[in-house]
Amino acid sequence: MMQLMTRIPSAVVATLLLSAPFAAQAAGGGIGLMPAGNDVSDVASLQRGARNFVNYCMGCHSAKYIRYNKLQEVLQLSEEQLKENLMFAAEKVDETMTIAMPANDAARWFGQAPPDLTLVSRSRGTDWVYTFLKSFYLDDQTMTGTNNLVLPNASMPHVLWELQGLQSAEFRTSEDPNTGETVNHFGDPAYFEAFTQETEGTMSAAEYDQFVRDLVNFLDWAGTPEQLERRTLGIWVLIFLLVFLIFAYLLKVEIWKDVK
Repeated sequence: MMQLMTRIPSAVVATLLLSAPFAAQAAGGGIGLMPAGNDVSDVASLQRGARNFVNYCMGCHSAKYIRYNKLQEVLQLSEEQLKENLMFAAEKVDETMTIAMPANDAARWFGQAPPDLTLVSRSRGTDWVYTFLKSFYLDDQTMTGTNNLVLPNASMPHVLWELQGLQSAEFRTSEDPNTGETVNHFGDPAYFEAFTQETEGTMSAAEYDQFVRDLVNFLDWAGTPEQLERRTLGIWVLIFLLVFLIFAYLLKVEIWKDVK
C-alpha cells in the first residue's frame, strides 16, 4: 500500500473559490476545460490526494461533511497513520474535517469566508477543478499578483506556485473597427493563446499534473463517498433486469404461442 508522506509544512493563505460561473470555451478562442482523468477506485491516489488537501488546502478550506474515520476506512489506513499524517486539526477520529479559522474573521479578512470544498467537484465538475488549479498566471494588476483563466479575478492566490512555478499568459490583440487602434485583451479568457513558464517549480510538469489529479480525485470522492458502491449496485441491477427480461420474453412466447 502506498504510504502517506509525513506532514508537509505549509504557509498556505488560501482564500476562496468564488461562485461565479465561467464559460469553458468562448467564441473566437479561449481556454477549454482539461479532462481530470481521475479514478476514485485508485486508493493510492486517494491517499496522496488527502495528503495534498490537508497540507495545502485545509489552512482555509474545510471538508466538513467527511469524518476522519471514514477516511481511515476508505484509504485503508491504521488509526496511527491517520493521526500522524492527516489529523493536524482534530483530536478524535470521529470528528469532521473542519478548520480552526473562525468564519467571521475569515469574512472580515477576505471579504467572504473561504467555502467548504466537500461538494466542489459535484457543483463545478472535476474537469473544472483540475483546470482551475493549472490555470493561474502572473498579473500585476491583482492584489495577489496572479489571476486565473477559469475564474477571472478570483480572490484565491496561487497557493501551489512553489510546486508548479510561475507562468505568464499570452492573449491575442484585436483592432478596433472604429478607430483602428490595437485593443489589448489581457485577462480575457476568450482571447487566451498560451502559457509561458517563467520560473520553475519544485515539481516537473508531469509531477504537478499528478499532484493536481490526486487532489481532484480526493475531492471527487469526498463529494460522493458512496459512488463506488452505487456503481457496483447499478451493475447488479442491470444484470437482474436483463435476466428478468429474458424470462419475461420466454413467458410471453409461451402465452401467445397458440394465438394466431
